[in-house]
Amino acid sequence: LRISENSRLFQTRELVAGSPPAFIIAQSLEPHPYIVQVCNEHNIPLLCTPLPAAQVIDFLRVYLSKKLASRVTMHGVFMDVLGVGVLITGESGLGKSELGLELISRNHGLVADDAVEFARIAPNMIEGRCPPLLQNLLEVRGLGLLDIKTIFGETAVRRKMRLKLIVHLVRRKTLEENYERLPLNQHTQDVLGLPIRKVVIPVEAGRNIAVLLEAAVRNTILQMRGIDTLANFMERQQRAMDGE
Repeated sequence: LRISENSRLFQTRELVAGSPPAFIIAQSLEPHPYIVQVCNEHNIPLLCTPLPAAQVIDFLRVYLSKKLASRVTMHGVFMDVLGVGVLITGESGLGKSELGLELISRNHGLVADDAVEFARIAPNMIEGRCPPLLQNLLEVRGLGLLDIKTIFGETAVRRKMRLKLIVHLVRRKTLEENYERLPLNQHTQDVLGLPIRKVVIPVEAGRNIAVLLEAAVRNTILQMRGIDTLANFMERQQRAMDGE
């Protein structure tokens, strides 16, 4: 009521011209009769809330950032390992699901198997979820589909996790042909425009891949805290060469 009638008419026409999905009246204010009339004429939903306008804007910002986020579906097993979201990828037949099952038996959590839905919900954050059709399920060769929540309990599954690390399983020959033994530069993989840390682990008989993956996660946690073991070793080696 603080603005003139002409200003109210002009502002309302400008809002309607933008084809808004709805009008929201905050703080339990009574909608002006003209606003109600305009909404009825243009089939625009009119919503009222007791919440203050600033709080409504905050809620809408979070909701819309998730609903309108860029999305991609990736093949692999998405796990919660030591509180870190880890996507296990690799060629078919290398034992990704079996590795996931072993990690679950070691008290880690399953987010999704086979198809993982990722969304970039913030400029530096990617969140992974399981499609509803595959919720709580893990396919293991020879055993078929396992309901992880029923077998291991609710603590064995997670609804969502933030993607922090990609563990790529390869055969020994592939590793020797395509990757360095001690890479000077950290491997990353682009996911929805963000570089995600990537670790390559060779698969062969006799190797405990679950232990190696846990070690990779612990090392990643150290790197996120600013501790780089390889860089520290190279610095130590340089000091030894300089005779310090």
